[in-house]
Amino acid sequence: MTGKGAFQKGGALVSAESTLVSDAPQSARTEKEQTMALSARNHLKGEVTEVLLGTVTALITVKVGDNMVESVITKRSAEELKLKKGDKLTAVIKATEVIIQKD
Repeated sequence: MTGKGAFQKGGALVSAESTLVSDAPQSARTEKEQTMALSARNHLKGEVTEVLLGTVTALITVKVGDNMVESVITKRSAEELKLKKGDKLTAVIKATEVIIQKD
């Protein structure tokens, strides 16, 4: 199932597309589902600096070192994880492309 959502970030309208992977609440998932191995190799530990909830999606901003990483997830996932400013978490990145800019 695929859904679309949009929300305001500053003066810009941010839109995103999300895919429903499991509609079971986090507490109902098995231990294996909650701790499954990942093929993604980029695990960035950080702290939540902002949680912006939209109608369908949520924008999560995470401070990783001196940098900020933003992720758009479903509102339901943000609520199930009870994400809030100050939470410590790991951003897991699986990307087919990484764009490099030389300074």
